[in-house]
Amino acid sequence: MRPMQLLAVALFALLSGCASIYPTPPTAVHQPMTARPEARTQAGPANGAIYQTAVARPLFEDRRARHVGDTITINLVERTTAQKSANATAARNSSVTGGITGISRLPLGGLAGLNVEAGADTDFSGKGAAAANNVFNGTITVTVIDVYPNGNLLVSGEKMLAINQGNEFIRFSGVINPNNVTAANTVQSTQVADARIEYRGSGFIDESNTMGWLQRFFVAIMPF
Repeated sequence: MRPMQLLAVALFALLSGCASIYPTPPTAVHQPMTARPEARTQAGPANGAIYQTAVARPLFEDRRARHVGDTITINLVERTTAQKSANATAARNSSVTGGITGISRLPLGGLAGLNVEAGADTDFSGKGAAAANNVFNGTITVTVIDVYPNGNLLVSGEKMLAINQGNEFIRFSGVINPNNVTAANTVQSTQVADARIEYRGSGFIDESNTMGWLQRFFVAIMPF
């Protein structure tokens, strides 16, 4: 029975590993990614009337997010362009010439007529260039997870799309100034401070684009 028990444990561990072969990718956005609104306290006894002071909002108050648990839509309009180039050139020449005359009375007179010449040339040229162009458009609705003393809103949220046999994750977090929120309860991502935007995936397609762990090990230790 002991070998059978060991085999059962091994199969269970293998199945557990297969279930988590495509785990949820890690994130760097502010946590938590959602928050429940605080329970509203009843200001007075419930008398059965339609109007209740504890849950009522002013008649002309807009629906912009301002409390923990409120939602707000972020318009992702990110576009970044960067370009860098460098060029360096250096050159250096040197020469040395020397000789011994034909004076034979010197202790080293036997070296008369010996000439020595030496020279060195050094040349260096270097050139480098880098360019990047990134575009990220879309929308995501996030939740207010904290309200700062000055009224700014800390928001965070995630959108997951299951496509065939893989998952796509869009995550966003940042600090919003309520004055930038429109009447439609939206804000541009370029107006969000400390913005953290992620687009990650999991599945066999994402795994096929990732370098294996053994290859990454050898790349890390190779000296050249």
